[in-house]
Amino acid sequence: MKGFRILLLVLSALALNLHFANAQDESEELSLDKGAITNQFDFIYKKSGNYRSEGKRYEVVRVISLDKLRQNVLDTLEVYAKKENELKATISGHETTITSLNEKLDETTKNLAGVTEEKDSMSFLGILVSKGTYNTILWTIIAGLLGLLLFFIYKFRRSNILTQEAKTSLSEVEEEYEDHRRRALEREQKISRQLQDEINKYKKAK
Repeated sequence: MKGFRILLLVLSALALNLHFANAQDESEELSLDKGAITNQFDFIYKKSGNYRSEGKRYEVVRVISLDKLRQNVLDTLEVYAKKENELKATISGHETTITSLNEKLDETTKNLAGVTEEKDSMSFLGILVSKGTYNTILWTIIAGLLGLLLFFIYKFRRSNILTQEAKTSLSEVEEEYEDHRRRALEREQKISRQLQDEINKYKKAK
């Protein structure tokens, strides 16, 4: 019976230590100086005071903490805006490359068509050559042009894929940016309203 009591005391002490460690870790993770904006809002809620009046719950937030949170939100929005501009610049660069490749592809196609039309001619650069030599030179040129054409087609498709990926990334970033901005503004407005209510109540109480 005595051993059971000692075991129960040891288990209780371990449980209390574990609970204290978890609470301490959670407190260390939440900060206005680092971490995600969501965690910073959680920090504000955790550090704010609260009371009830007329059946309603109110949060009291330090102005310095609110200003710090506001600056962090603005900094985060600025980072997203910078990333958006970088993606737009990347897309613009890919579109320029695609335009250039299209022009080269058209030129190569025209050259290939011209060579194909003249393949039955036995004159090469104004010099008469044998049919065997002429065919050898001709097919060498055609093979080179086809290789060049395939290379440009590959580059074109590659640039097109990169452009589509960049557009997809930009769309996702814009959606995430708008959603994050909306939620940040809603939370900031909510805290500002609560803070104003508290200021008004304090003035009335005086």
